Amino acid sequence: YEKMEADIDSLGREISAMERREQLDAKMSAPVTNPIVENPDNNGINNNAKTGRASDEYKNAFWQNVRMKSVPHSIMNSLNIGTDGEGGYLVPDEYEQTLVQALEDENFFRSIATTITTAGDRKIPMATGHGTASWAEEKTKLKESDETFAQETLGAYKATTTVKVSEELLYDSVFNLEAYISQEFARRIGSLEEEAFLVGDGTGKPTGVFNSAKTGVTAASAEAITFDEIFDLFYSLKSAYRKNGIWICNDTTIKALRKIKDANGQYLWQPSVSANTPDMLSNRPIKTSSYAPEIGTGKTPIIFGDFSYYWIADRQGRSFKKLAEIYSETDEVGFKTTERVDGKLLLPEAVQALKMA
Repeated sequence: YEKMEADIDSLGREISAMERREQLDAKMSAPVTNPIVENPDNNGINNNAKTGRASDEYKNAFWQNVRMKSVPHSIMNSLNIGTDGEGGYLVPDEYEQTLVQALEDENFFRSIATTITTAGDRKIPMATGHGTASWAEEKTKLKESDETFAQETLGAYKATTTVKVSEELLYDSVFNLEAYISQEFARRIGSLEEEAFLVGDGTGKPTGVFNSAKTGVTAASAEAITFDEIFDLFYSLKSAYRKNGIWICNDTTIKALRKIKDANGQYLWQPSVSANTPDMLSNRPIKTSSYAPEIGTGKTPIIFGDFSYYWIADRQGRSFKKLAEIYSETDEVGFKTTERVDGKLLLPEAVQALKMA
């Protein structure tokens, strides 16, 4: 038995040697136009290859599916990794970054808020109270002072729109379909987001910052704002937040402020007239939005604060669903675009509001 085991081991080594020799002979006898590209360090594996929705295979399959009338099974198989729960497909990773950038261009609030990407509800721990230090004499009991904490949850609300494209443009390879859908998606969803982030009531949509900000100043009038009240609002915000403070209001509020004059009939405030220079009020920039409330009884026409404390939570994966039949009578194809997002002011004291009487 020992001799038989030794013979088997010897034969196994000989077979392995013969197999290696055959592999080498096959490579050496291959045509010189086929280079040997095997990398002994990683066994031929490309560690930098993109996978999932970032791969070229998925990206190509996604846009072929968008343009084709009938889609081959090979393409459908490539799209399996990006199937969403409603029969659509998640956009390729690189294109999703394009969409996010386009949304930031259309929706100014994304550029001043804090944006995160989540796979589910995100619970954010918040310090609601801070401990303090105190003087103590020797051999006396130390005073305890602890932090107090709370928790805010960012969920997800669904926003959707349908972009229609004529069949002639869809199947025209010269037409830049990717850019067109990105621009339309950004214009529609960006406008919807901006309204929600500013004045949303939290019912079926994010909670807007105008509805979350603390009242720093109440105006004496219901129809007019004075610069004294603007300065009061500025200093109602703690200095830690003022250094990054930004004003947000409606264009009609800006117009009212520009019309305020001194006793000599001179305008008190002149916005910037230089190109690429933002308007400043008390040396802090101003952003305007048509969704900000106008001046009126009980309204909040202007807010000032550090909006990095407003968090926007994007659910990972925006999806497209091709609607090939519903618009066929007009020779059009629809693309239903969907995203899930939430927004909330996590620290209300970081933003102060001026409220009309």
